[in-house]
Amino acid sequence: MEEKGFDYINVIPLVDVMLVLLTIVLTTSTFIATGVIPVELPEASKAPSETLKTVTVGIDREGRVYMNSRPVTLDGLKGVLRTVDRDTPLLIRADRGTALQVFVDVLDVVKTLGFRRVSLQTEERR
Repeated sequence: MEEKGFDYINVIPLVDVMLVLLTIVLTTSTFIATGVIPVELPEASKAPSETLKTVTVGIDREGRVYMNSRPVTLDGLKGVLRTVDRDTPLLIRADRGTALQVFVDVLDVVKTLGFRRVSLQTEERR
C-alpha cells in the first residue's frame, strides 16, 4: 500500500490566527492612542521655563482654588480673569492628588474666557 503525499496546505487555521492577532493589536493600539490606559501625572521630562507677568491659578489637594496665592471661588476666578488680557500667560498649578473634576472646572473657566497662552506646571522627572 502506497502512502499518498500532501497535495495542498490548509491555510484557513493560519488565517484565523492572524485575524485574531490583528484584532488584538488594533484594539490595544487604539487604547494607547486615545489615552484610556492610565498614566502617572503630572511629571514631565523638562520643567517649564519661567515667564514674566504670569497669572497663576493654583489648586490644592482638597480642591481649593487660588489666584496668585489668594483663595477664590470658581465664580470669583471667572470674575477676576475677565479683567485680565487674553494674551497674558496663565499658569495652572494643580496638586497631583486633587480631584480631576476641580481641575476640569478651572480649565473650563479659562477656556470659556478665551485665554490663548495656558500652561500646566509639572515637576521634572528624576
